Amino acid sequence: VQLQASGGGLVKAGDSLRLSCAASGDGFRNYAMGWFRQAPGKDREFVTAIEQSGFKTHYADSVKGRFTISRDNTKNSVWLQMDALKPEDTAVYYCAADLGPPSPYANYYQHWGQGTLVTVSS
Repeated sequence: VQLQASGGGLVKAGDSLRLSCAASGDGFRNYAMGWFRQAPGKDREFVTAIEQSGFKTHYADSVKGRFTISRDNTKNSVWLQMDALKPEDTAVYYCAADLGPPSPYANYYQHWGQGTLVTVSS
């Protein structure tokens, strides 16, 4: 599966942004999907993940209650709704896919999108 992330941009603290990840190729419904982010000078970190059916989701504590992951297997897409953004959310955001269950570990995922930059000004 090939992944294409989009939707990043420059916003102010407190604003919302919605990231999209479009998948091409076969079997999107068989992949758990994750969002990760990497700020300058920092390691890539887990943001959220969703299982294949879409019923179970997982969030990093830093985004819980502010970010929402969702997917539509008929559209081969997953979204990350980000509300109440903070300057510390500034990072390149990546979507990732794997055939196993969702995981918070980046090295678990076999397929990655190219990343989309989110910048949150104070």
